[in-house]
Amino acid sequence: MFFLLFGMRTKDDLLDTRVLTCEVCGWTAPQARFARTTRFTLFFVPLFPVAPRKYLLRCGHCMSLRQIKPLPAYA
Repeated sequence: MFFLLFGMRTKDDLLDTRVLTCEVCGWTAPQARFARTTRFTLFFVPLFPVAPRKYLLRCGHCMSLRQIKPLPAYA
């Protein structure tokens, strides 16, 4: 008997952390910038991305998560 194990896995990679004013709570707090990638997996091995990479910003004060446009690494 042969079993085929497949699925999708989402991974968040921390890009950097900056002190910015949050658009949700209005506090000036560290904002962590993440790149989120969703990949197709076969036997728990990630093979290829199934969705475009998303860039997210998480507020260190209110923990809100919002999608942003890609930013340059050092701006």
